[in-house]
Amino acid sequence: MINNQNILQDLHGRNHAYLRISLIERCNLRCSYCMPEEGVQLSPKSHLMTYEEIFEIAKTFVKHGVTKIRLTGGEPLVRKDIPIILEKLATLPVELSITSNAVIIDKFIAVLKVNGIKKINVSLDSLDREKFKHITRRDEFQKVYNNILLLVNEGFKVKLNVVLMNGFNDNEINDFINLTKNLPISVRFIEFMPFDGNKWDKSKMVSYAEVMQQVNTNFTEAQIERLQDAPNDTSKNYKIKGYKGSFAIISSVTNPFCDSCNRLRLTANGQIKNCLFSSTESDLLTTLRAGKPIETIIQKAVQAKFKIRGGMDTLEKLQEPKLHNNNRSMITIGG
Repeated sequence: MINNQNILQDLHGRNHAYLRISLIERCNLRCSYCMPEEGVQLSPKSHLMTYEEIFEIAKTFVKHGVTKIRLTGGEPLVRKDIPIILEKLATLPVELSITSNAVIIDKFIAVLKVNGIKKINVSLDSLDREKFKHITRRDEFQKVYNNILLLVNEGFKVKLNVVLMNGFNDNEINDFINLTKNLPISVRFIEFMPFDGNKWDKSKMVSYAEVMQQVNTNFTEAQIERLQDAPNDTSKNYKIKGYKGSFAIISSVTNPFCDSCNRLRLTANGQIKNCLFSSTESDLLTTLRAGKPIETIIQKAVQAKFKIRGGMDTLEKLQEPKLHNNNRSMITIGG
């Protein structure tokens, strides 16, 4: 039974107005930090939400206060009914956006525009073709890079998500920042996070402090401008004076932004995750298919949300494998 009018407010007073919906567990890349080398056990198609079910669940969240929906995957654009999903969700009074690896996004420019999508996050972890091939296990760098330029030229607001890994791409930090000199994009450096099968350990992580150390080595204090972060922002935002774009750091591990978190995640098989780090999930799809209301499940899931990182409130806990190995691989959570 619902005992609180605001079912999207947790016990720490946080209101959740942002829903990330994973449309599919499949992807046309095989990024090592996202998918284990041996692959993952995918949900049977019958266990995945149909476009009607996605719309019904989204409608319920919007009714209770969600104002922003981001579509993720896997790679959301490999889902065959993506045009219908976009068309349905575009009827809701929300800001609709999408995260993609941009391999095939050039085929969807028109459908994205007609459904009001203006903001696109693109995952890109290296500007070096061989490194890109190594991390994604696919040779698609040039296609992705060309599509990023296409998105910018077509007027989309583009953010590049860069997962930093020590000894792999940490020497590209300033290359990415220099990309913002002539391109009006935001490059977001993301600390490497632990998920099932990605062989995380602290030594692989490049911290917020280490990123800023490199920035301060390559640019003067007068050149580096600290930008105002938006409410509920996950990132600390900067720009180099005179550059068209900006850069940011998402420090989920060393400096979590949990106090202002307003995000919930819906997996492709209809499970609600109240935190990216949480190993527990709540099944909405079974209840929906039984013709029953899902509000009570949503409220219980939201109220069970820990104050910090799924209960891993210290770096020591985060380094304990048994505390995060029950979590899904990133590809089956949704980026």
